[in-house]
Formats: sequence, structure tokens, C-alpha cells
Amino acid sequence: MIIYKQFSFDSAHFLPAVPLGHKCGNMHGHTYMLIVFIEGQPDEKSGWIIDYGDLKKKIQPVIELLDHHLLNDIPGLENPTSENLSIWLWNKIKPLVMGLKKIELKETPSSGVIYEGF
Repeated sequence: MIIYKQFSFDSAHFLPAVPLGHKCGNMHGHTYMLIVFIEGQPDEKSGWIIDYGDLKKKIQPVIELLDHHLLNDIPGLENPTSENLSIWLWNKIKPLVMGLKKIELKETPSSGVIYEGF
């Protein structure tokens, strides 16, 4: 069984590796949507894989590292594409959450990344 919880954060970035004149080379912002998927079997007593409140407590400190910050200033995110940001998020979340299956990071309502780790 897989459960999920959604989080949002607002961040600015620019992409330093795009061709000269590309609009994403300019600083701009997004309201990112992060969905964290957890796989497991419900506990016999509680009936839960994880309490959503407990999951939020684990993930929120990671979100706070990004919310209302310039992503390029965060170590490891000097080229903060959605792909690189999803890997960064995975590496931060994986040690905190048992059963992490995948994450989905939406940069806009119609574009994003699904990452299942390596």
C-alpha cells in the first residue's frame, strides 16, 4: 500500500547552465508542490502506515530550508533544476522517513518530476 502527503513551498531560482538569453537564466520564482509517497503495511493496532501528522513533522524542517529562499544559495543546489532539486529533496527526506517510495515535485501545475531514488 502507498500513502502520500502533499507540501508546498515558494522559492526563487535561476538556471546558470541554460543558453545565454534563455528566460530561465533570469531569476524567477515558483510555488512548488511536493508529494511524498510512503510504502508499507498498515500497523495492526493503529491501522496506519504512518500518522500524517508525524510525517509532516519529519518533512517540514526540510521544506523550511527551501521556503522563501533563493535555491541557488543552498549548498548542493547551485544549478537548481527540478531534476536536481528532486534529488536534493530525496537525499534529505530518505533518512527521515521509513518506507519512502518516491517523490513528485511540481514546478508548475503542468510540469514536474517523479523521482524514485537510486
